[in-house]
Amino acid sequence: MHPAPSVIIFTVFSGLGFGMLVFLGLGLPPVTGWTAFFFYLAAYAMAVGGLMASAFHLGNPQRALKAFTQWRTSWLSREAWVSVAALAVMGIHAFAAVFFGAILAPIGWLGAGLSVFAVYCTSMIYAQLKTVPRWNTWLTPLHLITLSFGGGAALMGHTSLAGLLIVLAAALQVAHWQVGDRALARSGTTLASATGLGNRGRVTAFEPPHTGSNYLLKEMVYTVGRGHAAKLRLIALALGYGIPGVLLLLPIPGVWPSLIAVPSHIIGILAARWLFFAQAEHVVGLYYGKRAA
Repeated sequence: MHPAPSVIIFTVFSGLGFGMLVFLGLGLPPVTGWTAFFFYLAAYAMAVGGLMASAFHLGNPQRALKAFTQWRTSWLSREAWVSVAALAVMGIHAFAAVFFGAILAPIGWLGAGLSVFAVYCTSMIYAQLKTVPRWNTWLTPLHLITLSFGGGAALMGHTSLAGLLIVLAAALQVAHWQVGDRALARSGTTLASATGLGNRGRVTAFEPPHTGSNYLLKEMVYTVGRGHAAKLRLIALALGYGIPGVLLLLPIPGVWPSLIAVPSHIIGILAARWLFFAQAEHVVGLYYGKRAA
């Protein structure tokens, strides 16, 4: 699928922001005053900024509010409601911590739970799509939630925990790639199954559906070369997981390991997330002869 910058920014930074809010809600650490202010400022900047970036992927961004109307059937709508609820609850927690030096533990626990659920809703937007077999696996929500926790822990200064979570996220990333590379073939989806004509023999396309491009080809049938993808995977593993994992797990004194690990992690995850979308084979590509299951 087309790796739109707005969606990449949305999924990466909203995950980091909500990851920070999870730790803030749990009181890890129990910050108050100006310290709490700057932690909350960073968390809200990433969470809200990421959510706002997603609106730029809409054909008509002014209609973003309509996303709230389909919560019964749409994970996107559920994400919108849960995100607003998490930000509102954590806003109460932040106000008490910053201005009154009070840690409202029950409010924080509720906000932390809602923050986790917000990331889960984001992941399910992709994981529930049977038309994209690479995403349609339990590894997708597990990986995105682990990344959110790992990045949030690193930003909150929990170096050892962040290192362990990032190593776990690396293992899940490799597993996601391995499972995803075989997902389209294993799905059994073909041009014959899509048209329902498989019982009549081998099905092939006589002519393209039309002579020019269209929305489906632009958004759903993006292709990336294997060599290019392999290089980006190595970059993502090295910068997103390897360097941060080593720096955060080694007993190195001072703050400079975190100052290197966090930017490296973000850059690497941006590369991995680009691949997450670029390598997602939508089955509609079979109809246009752009995929081979």
